[in-house]
This record gives sequence, C-alpha cells and structure tokens, in this order.
Amino acid sequence: MFDKSIKAYEEACKVIPGGVDSPVRAFKSVGGGPLFIERGEGAYLFDVDGNKYLDFIQSWGPLIFGHCDKDIENAVIETAKKGLSFGAPCELETQLASEIVEMYDNIDKVRFVSSGTEATMSAIRLARGVTGKNDILKFEGCYHGHSDSLLVQAGSGLATFGTPSSPGVPADLTKHTLVCEYNNIENLKKCFEESSDIACIIIEPIAGNMGLVPASQEFLAACRELCDANGTLLIFDEVMTGFRASLTGASGLSKTKADIITFGKVIGAGMPVGAFAANKEIMGHLSPDGAVYQAGTLSGNPVAMAAGLVSLRKIKANPSIYEELNAKALRLTNGLKEVASLNNIGLQVDTRGSMFGFFFADKMPTNFKEVSSFCDFKRFATFHHEMLKRGFYFACSQYEAGFICTKMTNDDIDACISAANEVMKNL
Repeated sequence: MFDKSIKAYEEACKVIPGGVDSPVRAFKSVGGGPLFIERGEGAYLFDVDGNKYLDFIQSWGPLIFGHCDKDIENAVIETAKKGLSFGAPCELETQLASEIVEMYDNIDKVRFVSSGTEATMSAIRLARGVTGKNDILKFEGCYHGHSDSLLVQAGSGLATFGTPSSPGVPADLTKHTLVCEYNNIENLKKCFEESSDIACIIIEPIAGNMGLVPASQEFLAACRELCDANGTLLIFDEVMTGFRASLTGASGLSKTKADIITFGKVIGAGMPVGAFAANKEIMGHLSPDGAVYQAGTLSGNPVAMAAGLVSLRKIKANPSIYEELNAKALRLTNGLKEVASLNNIGLQVDTRGSMFGFFFADKMPTNFKEVSSFCDFKRFATFHHEMLKRGFYFACSQYEAGFICTKMTNDDIDACISAANEVMKNL
C-alpha cells in the first residue's frame, strides 16, 4: 500500500538529513515513515503509490481554496512567463500590501520577506530597534520559526531566561529571551518583574503548534496592558492564523490590538512568502527610511505576490466563506467528539474559523505543559495511522492544528467521521 513511499524515503535519507526538509514531516511523533506526495487536487492529496487522501493539512494552512485552484494557478503561470525573480520592485508588491493594509486599522505599511521565520525574526529586530531594549518574551509551546533567539526552552522556575533548546544556538543569544507559560497572567507579570529591558512580547494569539490552543481574551488584554506600562511592543505572530482564523486572522477575533503583526503561508497561497506590518511610525524605523536593517533578494517575489493577490481578492470578494469553513470545521470536530464518546474515549475539540484541533484527553489543555501531560500521544499515533489507511490525512503530530478548505464537502467530512468511528472502536 505504501511501497513506493517507503522506497522514496529510503532514497531521500541518503541525500537529505532525516529524508525530509522540515522535521515535522518525518512522522517521528507517530512512528513509521512519511508519505511522498505526487500531486494535489482540490481537497485531496495523491501519493506516489496512487493512494488518495482527504487533506486536513492543506500545506499547513495556506491553501484555503484547496490544491490547484484555477484562478491562483493561472496567475502563477502568467506571472512566471514574465520572469521568476527580478531583484527589483514590481507593482504586484504594492498591490498585495495595499490589500492587507486596507483590512487592518492598526497597520499602515507592510514589508514582504520569504518565510514566516524571516518575518518573526525581522519583527523582533524592529521592536528592539524601536524600543532600544534587548530582551524578548515568548511563550512555551508557541513556535515562531527557527532563528537562534527563539529556539529556547523554559528553565526550572516560573519565569526564567531561556536556555538553548537546540545544539548550535549560543547561550549568549538566548539569555535575552524570557519564556513564560501561555495563558498564565501571574507568570506573565513575573517576567516583567524580572526584567525592565523587554523590547517585545511575541505570541501566537491562537497557538497552532501545541495543537489548537487559543489565548484567552483576558490573557491577551494582560499582554497589552503590561506592554503599554513598560514601553514594550506587542507582536502577534499570525503566520499561521492570518486570513485563516477570520478575514483579519486572530486579530479580528480579539479585542486586543498588536503593535506589529507577522504574516506568512496564506498571503502566498502556497508560495514561499512572509511579511511583517505595523503603523507608519514603527515601520519608519526600518531601512531604508530608518536605521533598523533588513533585506532579502527574493522578498516580494512576483510569482508569490501574484498568487497571494488572487487568493486575498477571492477571500475579500466572498468573506462569508469563513462561516462556511467554520461550519465544516465544527461538523468535523463535533462528529469526532460524538464518535469518541460513543466509544468511551475522551476527546477535546476546538475550532477557530477554518482551523481545528483535537486532543485525546479528558479535559481541554490551555498551555503546552497541559498538552504534554493531559494528552494520550500513543492513542493519537494509532488513530493517525489507521485514518491514513482509510484515506484521511491529518497532521502527523498532536501538537499541530488542522485546516479546512473550500473544496471539502459535507459528504467528505461525514465519510471521515464514519471512518473515525470504526477506528475508535479499537483504540
């Protein structure tokens, strides 16, 4: 059933570290080897063995309209015919930036980059440049890319400066990173008591890298209040949630306003792209207008801009798609919870727009430590593999969120729930 994928993985391991170009693809959390995908079409993936899967990953979020959307595909083809990269400005950059700025009342300008990691790294540098402060505050379980100052782990105390969580990251870099427990206001306050040199808080307002775990409104309000009181900037990492959780991402679902927002994935509709944005005063510190340096040869790549522009315009033309996508996400998660209950299995579920998450647990986790301690990872691994055998492709880790696309039908989702019921009878 997976013979060609197994062989492809063996060949990849000879020339690519771990056989993959991003660790989450390696199936280490669930065991076994990864599937090698040949093509995507609408809501479905097809692997090299010819197996067909309903895709609940959608390239980790950007494919709101599914694989090979004709409008986006045509824009990419027509733009590519004019050249793949210029290393010079093109009007598509301005057009896409204008579409983004128009939707937010707290941003005036956008700088495009080539990845989410680059966006968050640059946003932090900008915050440090604006405030003149050195420390940053992040939350355990929130992932903001693999730049050195963000690859940290919490220490033994409630609020401590981070220590490297990966070889190759000098402690001298992470000593300026504080790590706080997500959704813990007292812990948050403690961090500010320990440092008067915090340049920014960076947070996933809807965490998608410990499963789907939203920050409470009270917690986000506390972040805002402490930032205002201490001359600190608040960064919303919306690389995953931007234009996914709602028309204006997690920001649109929160009363709290960020100073800087980072984007990625969705604004490229599947092409490599990222961005960070803020008001004109903050962005005025950025080179060439200001002294904070940031650059990238492929930033604003015309093909990526064209894909993102078509995708955002399709979304804006029909904003009701978020209600439709959330209805499907609810249909899926409520259905999974119902069949879990019928089989005496604890399952916690949640949705935000077209994003969803589920945990094999008896109560809903609110932070990374609770996900790690409450959830049955062995049961998730078995569920994942059994659902793959039946043609349903979920994220290969309980620490990852899932995604719905417009091409998914209620019949697709009902088929998934029916398969899940059969699987859970033996979990």
